[in-house]
Amino acid sequence: MTGLRAEGLQFSYGKRLILRDMGFAPLQPGKLTALIGPNASGKSTLFRVIADLLRPSAGAVHLGDLDLRTLSSRKRLQQVCFMPQIFTANAALTVFDVVMMAQKQLKGWRVSGEDIDAVARALDTGGIGHLAEAYVSELSGGQSQMVSVVQALVRNSDVYLFDEPTSALDLRHQLDVLGRIKDAMAERGTIGVVALHDLNLAARFADHLILLGGGRILAEGPPDEVLRSAAISETYGVDIEITRGPREDLLVHAY
Repeated sequence: MTGLRAEGLQFSYGKRLILRDMGFAPLQPGKLTALIGPNASGKSTLFRVIADLLRPSAGAVHLGDLDLRTLSSRKRLQQVCFMPQIFTANAALTVFDVVMMAQKQLKGWRVSGEDIDAVARALDTGGIGHLAEAYVSELSGGQSQMVSVVQALVRNSDVYLFDEPTSALDLRHQLDVLGRIKDAMAERGTIGVVALHDLNLAARFADHLILLGGGRILAEGPPDEVLRSAAISETYGVDIEITRGPREDLLVHAY
């Protein structure tokens, strides 16, 4: 496996053009990329196009030399794992059950000891092993979101797309889940892409940033370069100042 890249993507809802000739340079295995940009900039639509939930009117997505359009729906699901913003699961199921369903989605439904071990490891990786026997109806919004992240991490995919995985989490759990995602991508040597609104979280955890605005990619590259670009202030409509924190992380101040 080599990088994930897109070229010339266009997608419309009716007459409203959402993605406009969108393309990005290859995203590398073992690295975490953050999609940033204001609301309605095309982040979720781009994820759904990459995951083959929406079909573009033009353009292509490649994983290495492989054109993902040539894959069957089942094979694409194996290659690309998409975690949407909204967690849905049957309230009568336990957390262990719903993660097991994600584990078995593409493998048939006979459960082996290896499957049980894989689910237990994924729950521990996500820091929610203590919730294994809880029913999903009992979970808080933040806990539900953590379960959704674990459902993604239990899968053995080449590309992971996380759409706003921190939106329902408090600060401590935001740091925790992004740290776990970043570590998992590095350990597995897989491609991770996360959509984020918080520029400070993007600066802290992402190896690479892609700035979207108006359905186009306006800047991409290392966080230090993208966050210091004029495109940031223009896209968000605020003045941006970048400083360094005590640990030398980038800090984003908006005025």
